[in-house]
Amino acid sequence: MSHAATAPGADDGRGASPLRWWALGLSAIAIFTSYYESDAIGPIADLLGRQRGFTQSQIGDLTAVISLPNIALAVFNGLLIDRFGAARVTLWAAAIGFVGAVMTAIGSPYGLMWAGRFVFGISEGCIFISLVAGLAQWFTRRRIALATSVFLSLARVGSFSLDTSPTWARPLYEGGWQPPLWLGAGLTGFGLLAAIALRLIDSKRLPLISTPVVRTPLNWSEIWKFDLSYWYILGLHVLYAAVFFPFRQTFAIEYLQHAKGLTLQQAGNVNSGVFAAAVFTTPLFGLLADRVGHRALLLTFGTLLLPITFVILGATNLNPWFSTVLMGVSWALVPAIIWPSTTLIVDHRRLGVALGIITLLQSLGLWGSNRIAGWLADRSGAGHVNPAGYSSMLWYFGLLSLVALTSVLLLWRRELGPGSHGLERARTNSQLQEGA
Repeated sequence: MSHAATAPGADDGRGASPLRWWALGLSAIAIFTSYYESDAIGPIADLLGRQRGFTQSQIGDLTAVISLPNIALAVFNGLLIDRFGAARVTLWAAAIGFVGAVMTAIGSPYGLMWAGRFVFGISEGCIFISLVAGLAQWFTRRRIALATSVFLSLARVGSFSLDTSPTWARPLYEGGWQPPLWLGAGLTGFGLLAAIALRLIDSKRLPLISTPVVRTPLNWSEIWKFDLSYWYILGLHVLYAAVFFPFRQTFAIEYLQHAKGLTLQQAGNVNSGVFAAAVFTTPLFGLLADRVGHRALLLTFGTLLLPITFVILGATNLNPWFSTVLMGVSWALVPAIIWPSTTLIVDHRRLGVALGIITLLQSLGLWGSNRIAGWLADRSGAGHVNPAGYSSMLWYFGLLSLVALTSVLLLWRRELGPGSHGLERARTNSQLQEGA
């Protein structure tokens, strides 16, 4: 990723381009379609079990496998972004993702579906960090929190749309497991068109930036020189994702059907509430963090809601909407703050690599967490005839969320001390006006 040789926070021309809002809109479309397709297995999990005889482990692996490519490629993707630019990498990733979605929709035999998810995974991890890095090239520091929050909010629309698809696309689900996957492939194709348009307008961005562009070679030893706050926030990135995504993407809808007695449509609507809450509140939390500071404290509060959610699900008979509200607030709060906070901790010259390392370890965590959760469910005989079998899986997610809480507490403690990056401080009006 290019780095302007200016003082941090200076307006190098990014804030002047009216095309930046087009870039934000196209980025939102691209991530919307990626999020929709990445979650595609959850709503059809029960259909895959009944119509194709897939085990819980096989179903879990169809989501876990999309994380595998990023274990090997995440840092490489970051280097590509720093070298060739975010828009080019976004286009390459979108094209690969479309191919993977089509392979998944063909879906028979199981090996082809698995391979399709693997190919899509090459795109899924790369396109997110390339779009986040791209927004940093279009928006000044004083606007990046709002832009990132809006971007994330519209990404949640993809997950929300997928979870509610058993209702608004009910005829497709009544046709079996395959038609919903073709819908996802079609949307992924639309995301590819958005990536093409983003690349075209990006070519008009560079002349607007008058300051010289400096590219420096990567010194691998510098990776270990990242500040301790970076490693704490990386831990939260990895552990939070390892709890949230495997449960909500893969197992939540099936769990709500089997353990709470909901229909597919009801379970999808309940699960979608998590993402619906995030759609509207993510930008608000981003603005709140910029105005009042206390970012590490807010991250601590958002992470604390995770273990509480699993206690409510596993130990009470409360309406599932209670857990949905808690997890929805958590999901709106944590991503809205963690991504802009990461860009504040890391030198922008190394942002691509820093995000790549996060994606690598996050992908490893997602792959392992999906596999572990599926194995626990199989080992306990979880299913509609044995709803109690899901208890071990809930315990696993609950305990892992407590480890995530430990990581963010360490971050909060550090940001209160002399090694702070200002995450706990609010920006003054003059700083906001200057782009600090």
